[in-house]
Amino acid sequence: MSLKDGNAYRESLRILKLNVYAYGQKIDNVVDNPLFIPHINAAALTYDLANDPMTEDLVTAISHLTGKKISRFTHIHQSTEDLVKKVKMLRMIANRTGSCFQRCVGFDALNATYTVTYEMDQELGTIYHQRLRQFLESVQNNDLMVCGAMTDPKGDRGLRPSQQKDPDMYVRIIEKNDQGIIIRGAKAHMTGIVNSHEMLIMPTTAMAEDDKAYAVSCAIPTDAPGVLHIFGRQSNDERRLEGEIDQGNFNYGIVGGEALTILNDVFVPWERVFMCEEYQFAGLLVERFASYHRQNYGGCKGGVSDVIIGATVAMAEYSGVGKASHVRDKICEMVHLTETLYSGSIACSAEGKPTPSGAYFVDPMLANAVKLNVTRFIYEICRLSHDIAGGLIATLPSEKDLRHPEIGKYVEKYFKGVDSFPTEDRIRMARLIENMTGGTALVESMHGAGSPQAQRVMILRQANLQRKKVLAQKLAGIKTDKG
Repeated sequence: MSLKDGNAYRESLRILKLNVYAYGQKIDNVVDNPLFIPHINAAALTYDLANDPMTEDLVTAISHLTGKKISRFTHIHQSTEDLVKKVKMLRMIANRTGSCFQRCVGFDALNATYTVTYEMDQELGTIYHQRLRQFLESVQNNDLMVCGAMTDPKGDRGLRPSQQKDPDMYVRIIEKNDQGIIIRGAKAHMTGIVNSHEMLIMPTTAMAEDDKAYAVSCAIPTDAPGVLHIFGRQSNDERRLEGEIDQGNFNYGIVGGEALTILNDVFVPWERVFMCEEYQFAGLLVERFASYHRQNYGGCKGGVSDVIIGATVAMAEYSGVGKASHVRDKICEMVHLTETLYSGSIACSAEGKPTPSGAYFVDPMLANAVKLNVTRFIYEICRLSHDIAGGLIATLPSEKDLRHPEIGKYVEKYFKGVDSFPTEDRIRMARLIENMTGGTALVESMHGAGSPQAQRVMILRQANLQRKKVLAQKLAGIKTDKG
């Protein structure tokens, strides 16, 4: 099968028999429902860009399994060039969507699972890597969108999975038989799950032997029996049911259409099982996935920040302050922060190394540093945008008021800025800034790919503080055991 375009992707979703609820209602058709259209549009754009001669070099790759041209989102990194192209691709797409396009989590899950299953097989004599390769080839040949499924509800975070009062707080294996396994539990904050074809289940934390029932990785169709999706709320999401202007980014939405996915005794055949109680490898899979995913943020958040900067420049011009020195200084700082994020993602990619499987892995220290910077820099970029754009981004009347035959003239008159720019343009840009810098986007920047403490743990683990101490001792003339 050739690469899908956006419309073929949308049609492939219509075939699925998804069990989705939103606002307390069962949703029979996600493709044409306004709640889901922006997220589907963003994912569909990744398919269209793979078919665009101007962007296909970034968005496609050659499969190392089949030699065929495939979507980069289904590719296994074969070089540092692949890792760098991934970051460049993410920034390019984010420039066009201004929002999450949802395919990164599955991309990173495939790469992490590919590398870890190889090492499991080498050490344990299992056949998980062979199964993963067969699944991957099907994903590539059919140009499927895979949702990475790592985050469990977790319950009491002070307790390990096997210690929870409710054993379903982490996804677990409840039965094994000749045909496969049956799993139960839930995955939370699932980006793009309701418009994906497959989900790739992974453990969410390192495991002890008592936790082995929770050490599971497998692939499940998003419409498999026993799978239930409960769509999440976002800031101002009901605006999708109203006019175009009030949505801000009306084509592509805010973040990624997250959902809580329930796994009610879901059967998984053995050929789709890639970890089954090998608790010793759960932590490695988590760390590989986390580093791959944290690599992304300087790319995608850099691309989104480009749009925020552009919107802020436009608002300054519409308001007549575009040439003010303090405004230009703040915009310069926004650019500096954005490029700092991007450079970190490029660096962790360029410093990548091959794993035993042959697939390339990012530098985990630099990848975690990128993501930790994102948890700070995006907030500052948004703060500066708010500073320059002004209070109207939070207090504008609705589009219905602007269009109203009696009061619309007052909205038009009193929200006017520089005379050469239409009032509606100023309102549209203010709504875009509100949309892109609101609470949902910031929360995702903070907690997506793990909350800040997770990055700090990984950074300290990779820091080799003992070596740094010895370097200082040598320069200070202090004798050490290291010579």
